[in-house]
Amino acid sequence: MKRVLPVIVLSQFFCTSLWFAGNAIISDIVKQFHLEPAYLAHLASAVQSGFIAGTLIFAVLSISDRFSPSLVFFLSSLVAALFNLAISFNGINSSWLLLFRFLTGFFLAGIYPVGMKIAADYYQQGLGKSLGFLVGALVIGTSFPHLLKSITAALPWKWVIFSTSFLSVMGGLAMLLWIPDGPYRKAGQPLNPGAFLKGFRDKKFRAVSFGYFGHMWELYAFWVFVPVILTAYKDHYPGAGFNIPFLSFLIIAAGGVSCVLSGLISQWLGAKKTASIALLISCACCIISPLLLFNRSEPALIVFLFTWSMAVIADSPLFSTLVAQNAPPVSKGASLTIVNCIGFSITIISIQLINALRTEDNARYIYMLLAIGPVLGLIALTRDKDNHPKHPEAVK
Repeated sequence: MKRVLPVIVLSQFFCTSLWFAGNAIISDIVKQFHLEPAYLAHLASAVQSGFIAGTLIFAVLSISDRFSPSLVFFLSSLVAALFNLAISFNGINSSWLLLFRFLTGFFLAGIYPVGMKIAADYYQQGLGKSLGFLVGALVIGTSFPHLLKSITAALPWKWVIFSTSFLSVMGGLAMLLWIPDGPYRKAGQPLNPGAFLKGFRDKKFRAVSFGYFGHMWELYAFWVFVPVILTAYKDHYPGAGFNIPFLSFLIIAAGGVSCVLSGLISQWLGAKKTASIALLISCACCIISPLLLFNRSEPALIVFLFTWSMAVIADSPLFSTLVAQNAPPVSKGASLTIVNCIGFSITIISIQLINALRTEDNARYIYMLLAIGPVLGLIALTRDKDNHPKHPEAVK
């Protein structure tokens, strides 16, 4: 039992390194395929779109509730790794590139939410703490390609792709070999295409889901545009001495630490209250961003981005905890998956909106739009003042 959480965390880290593999090498892809720099938003949205399509299908078919979640995780990690590898093939064009990133995202639907389902099948007590480690692994895995790009700067960009595909296969194997089905899993559920919607009939489930949706409006747009923000700052202040890929990795990866911390703090304050505080801080960061994104002080910018990065993700494992605890037990996997599906659909809107509206003139102010999500999320949480988990042993 002691090895379960470390293996799940390591597998999640390895497999989710596929997520931003394309973003980390976007400058190389732009050069090779003769694309516009704005192609970054389309590349990121392709992965998100694939993930949305995958989560919808996985939810409707209740894949992780009907079949062994560890087997689903392994098969998804293997196929996702193959499609990730495909963008390194010679002779593909920009359309194939988007398709392969879409398919990679599609099978990530069998990794991220299924990993949370596996954790929920093992941990009912202290689930917030467990998911804090798990989402922390997602964050570091998501940022890891930026570190790989920094380390392998002298090598062809395809090395980033080779490395992340290899890690995904290893992560899937670890889950298959060492993590059997959990003791709290409700096995052998028959196919019920409407099961994934049952949770939304419950007021508490709806409240925490809408809080999560507001969080997602901000999260991935922030992650996608971190390198853009740093590049814009360097263009504005050519003397800035930081390495963009390495600093992007550090900023995004810092969120992994905050996920662990928020999971631990939730044992004391409660999941809902801790999530609300994190959402409020990240909302404040959106609002004050014009004061700091082009601040002449380079340390001020960096400290601000680290603060924002830690706040923007700290509530994620707590929302997942609240969703899992308020979902119908027999469709917990489908409920987690459909909430992910809707949340990631929202990320495409915010990413594309920022990409469409952003100009050199408004680059200082554009990220204030990300505050819309946290504000609406906080309203949803505030309206449900008595939102306690259904399980008595769950976090407060």
